[in-house]
Amino acid sequence: MTFSLRPTYDDPRTAELVDRLRDHLDGELAEYEAARGLTHASRLTRADLEPVWRRSRELGFYGVHLPEEYGGQNLTYTQLAALKEEIGASGRILAHSVLGDMGGPLRAGDILKHATDYQLDKYLLPLIRGERACCFSLTETDAGSDVRSMRTAAVRDADGYRLTGHKVFSSAGPFADFAIVVARMAGTGEQEGEKPRFSAFLVDLDSPGCRVEDGAIPMSGEHIESDIVLDDCHVPAANLLGEEGKGMGIALGRVTTNRLLHCPTVLGATRRALALTLDRTRTRKVAGGQPLLMLQAIQHKVADMATEFYAARSMTYAALAALDDGREAHAEAFMCKLFVAESAFRILDEAVQIHGKEGLTQGNEIEYLFRKIRMFRVLTGTSEIQRNGIAKLLAFNH
Repeated sequence: MTFSLRPTYDDPRTAELVDRLRDHLDGELAEYEAARGLTHASRLTRADLEPVWRRSRELGFYGVHLPEEYGGQNLTYTQLAALKEEIGASGRILAHSVLGDMGGPLRAGDILKHATDYQLDKYLLPLIRGERACCFSLTETDAGSDVRSMRTAAVRDADGYRLTGHKVFSSAGPFADFAIVVARMAGTGEQEGEKPRFSAFLVDLDSPGCRVEDGAIPMSGEHIESDIVLDDCHVPAANLLGEEGKGMGIALGRVTTNRLLHCPTVLGATRRALALTLDRTRTRKVAGGQPLLMLQAIQHKVADMATEFYAARSMTYAALAALDDGREAHAEAFMCKLFVAESAFRILDEAVQIHGKEGLTQGNEIEYLFRKIRMFRVLTGTSEIQRNGIAKLLAFNH
């Protein structure tokens, strides 16, 4: 893998998909966003997103990673990563809706294999077609990294379950029709030494006893989070996802691949920041009329930024290639999440420094990217959690 801020691919299929995706992101989607006057701080509506879902499905991007039986192209992890990188590098506000990250097939994750025919027909196939949207509700105020300390409880009743609890940071919640909710089975884990049991449910968000409230606005300024409040909410037995007591396994399934597949989007955003910074150093004049890039201090900064980006990208795609070959990459996934998060933050910090006052100004893309990238050191597992995982694997497997 060679260094490039606009990568090319030897695999014809990947190259064709990436070229078509770039054309769509830079052309039709850019025009759509401009016509609606959208910014990263806009309070998006379902009316903003549904046309993007439908058009992306028509173009073959929405759910492109899925097996052919679901209308996808059965992509390898490496192929999907190349597309996710372009999503991050595009700078588009609605790019998260093109492959299905925002409430679509990518948000649903690997639950298709756990779904019954009824659940596929009512929830997941309409989701894949861009007709419905979902959010994933696992996190609670006091159950973030330690999700097993969650308090949302499910109590069996005559024909199903009753759920009570308060979920936070449900991304895509403002646009979703249903949530994938993980809850502790009532009465388990309450005695010393007893392990709690968790189940996963498909919960219609218009059900009695279920409220969708505005969630906290993250530092990125995006209005994409909701709280899901459940107050004795009845969920039919047919909406139990998988087996009772197996919900945590469903929720955390494919953790290694999901952890890795978050990295390409961040790499794409970092790639964009690096490109914007290089443009800045070439066009910004300093005393004497010479470009900023002629200063050795700036040259060293951009050299280090590019080198860190190349290292982070190379290790991520090496780990994805191992998964495509059928090999395990548990330690590598921890390492990639850690290194991508930390190196991307360092790169964005330098990008702000080089942009000067403009990099500190709201509305400047570098300022937005700095806030967005900073979040990745916490989201989907903090850097400290990744270090714990690496150390544990080193201690017991080597």
